[in-house]
Amino acid sequence: MNFKDKIIKGSVGALTDTILSTMPKRFFTTREAADKYMKTGDKAFSCNAGIKWTCGYGKAAFTPTDYNEKTYYIAGYDSNNPVKGVLDDLCARAVYLDDNRGNGGAVFCSLDCVGISRHDINDIRKLVLESGKIGKIKSLNIASTHTHAGIDTQGLWGEKLYKTGKDAAFLANLKKQAAKAIIEAFENRKDGRLFMGYTEAEDMQADVRTPETYDKNLTRFRFAPFDNSGDVYVVNFASHAELLGDTSLVSADFPAYLIKEIEENVPGSKAVFFNGAIGGMISAKEIKKVYRNTIDCKEYMTGFGKQLGELALSIENETELKPILNIKSTGVDIPGANTVLILARFIGVLNNDIVRTDKRNKVCIRSEVGYMELGEKDVGIFLIPGELFPELYNGEFLTEKDSAHHRRASYKKVLCDMTDCRHKFVIGLCNDELGYILAENDFMLNETLPYINKATDDMDRDHYEETNSTGPETGRILLETTEKLIKESIK
Repeated sequence: MNFKDKIIKGSVGALTDTILSTMPKRFFTTREAADKYMKTGDKAFSCNAGIKWTCGYGKAAFTPTDYNEKTYYIAGYDSNNPVKGVLDDLCARAVYLDDNRGNGGAVFCSLDCVGISRHDINDIRKLVLESGKIGKIKSLNIASTHTHAGIDTQGLWGEKLYKTGKDAAFLANLKKQAAKAIIEAFENRKDGRLFMGYTEAEDMQADVRTPETYDKNLTRFRFAPFDNSGDVYVVNFASHAELLGDTSLVSADFPAYLIKEIEENVPGSKAVFFNGAIGGMISAKEIKKVYRNTIDCKEYMTGFGKQLGELALSIENETELKPILNIKSTGVDIPGANTVLILARFIGVLNNDIVRTDKRNKVCIRSEVGYMELGEKDVGIFLIPGELFPELYNGEFLTEKDSAHHRRASYKKVLCDMTDCRHKFVIGLCNDELGYILAENDFMLNETLPYINKATDDMDRDHYEETNSTGPETGRILLETTEKLIKESIK
């Protein structure tokens, strides 16, 4: 680093230190306040089954109808991309699930957006819990599908870098409709049976950053009500929902067409999609053609969703799950190493909950992790607040030779080694959006402007994802917190 670069880096650091030391109290929260609406779940996991499953489904759209009258910004690619039309609806879809063991049910809500902060998720939880319209629940989880053609729900895609791209009225309506969908799911509950199956999605995904590793499975849950009124499908698959490319049209991207394929081919059915571990970056096979705009993006996107829907319906290896739902969540402090994100929070572009630490001019983002088991050790599900690099799940890290810092990854355990369930997977962007969650041995920052300019390592590999991360420690902290959570739950 030359003298000029040192001056620039030092100036950025000094500015951040000054801002953090002078931030008014209103920019900080306490851990107790940030965790107030988080339902922590079961104190301890149990293998005792209930007598039956109860499940309900709810849906509400939050697509803006006044996009010709005011400016909304598309989130996911370049900033300052105003909405010019609507291809399909943005929706909140929710499932209520109860094993009838007396501990209460659990809620899982999927939002068609690029990501949403835990602060805003807690607003939705507050609306639900204080509505008086939902019974005893032990867990309330909200995840983003990560569509890159939704409205800006984080603030990062506005007209200017220093101006939030969020529209207050739109976000308020999103929260209202999400709460409506959750309450509707509770009100529509029925008794029935729950089945799980999975299949490999052959040759459908791509990983555009080494190591090339990802979960190829499409996992499907099917709730069959005793009254035969229509099955509820829940689908998990790992892929960035970015197949429309740099569009100005609002769309839920491929998850909407996956859902459409199921619902149109199974009379009376309803479906919900949850994304997986998509850091890395995990996307669809032809994503580079989408980036270069050398493909009919709309046709490819709808076809990809339809193909996944067909794949979900083709599953025949279903296992019936006993009525056992064990789940536990806990708050976690994530060091605010990314000074750009902290500055964005200071000027109001972002609204994540940040808390003070014991160290001067250091702050943490308050987030959460969760873990769930369904059936008798049939399924283990990790609830992760961001875009997890799959190697932190499966342990397939870059070698010492191939990683940016030429050292091996060193973690006590990766997620898949923390449970002995027969089938396991990740629900990503769940209850927060912390951006990319990377392995420390391949985490490289630009020396002069870390978190602003991307770095390039000595193998000429691009390190873009680090600029959209909270910092190198995030993965380790999430793994260690999850492992502790599981040990405390399973005794």
